[in-house]
Amino acid sequence: QVQLVESGGGLVQAGGSLRLSCAASGRTLSTYVMAWFRQAPGKEREFVARITWTGGNTNYADFVKGRFTISKDNAKNTVYLQMTSLKTEDTAVYYCAARTITTISYNYWGQGTQVTVSS
Repeated sequence: QVQLVESGGGLVQAGGSLRLSCAASGRTLSTYVMAWFRQAPGKEREFVARITWTGGNTNYADFVKGRFTISKDNAKNTVYLQMTSLKTEDTAVYYCAARTITTISYNYWGQGTQVTVSS
């Protein structure tokens, strides 16, 4: 089992920045892929970014490229999502997720953290 706890959400004005954190525990993460998803009201959950624990390879959704950066701290078992140039359409609940590199679906999810961007 992997436990994921997100933090760092809040209210920010458009153009501002926030950094989300996802603290992971329960297993060695060397064979895991960590990701951020988000779900806005009335919309389906969508992929935002992912990073491989070993190697640090990253991928981003087109709508966040150049604005969001995913990173990790091995010593703290924590994944971050640095969000800059925030837009009102970035308002959503942001979820941290994890899967092994051999699986397709994300097996583990955090409880989510609310990000609200005001105009």
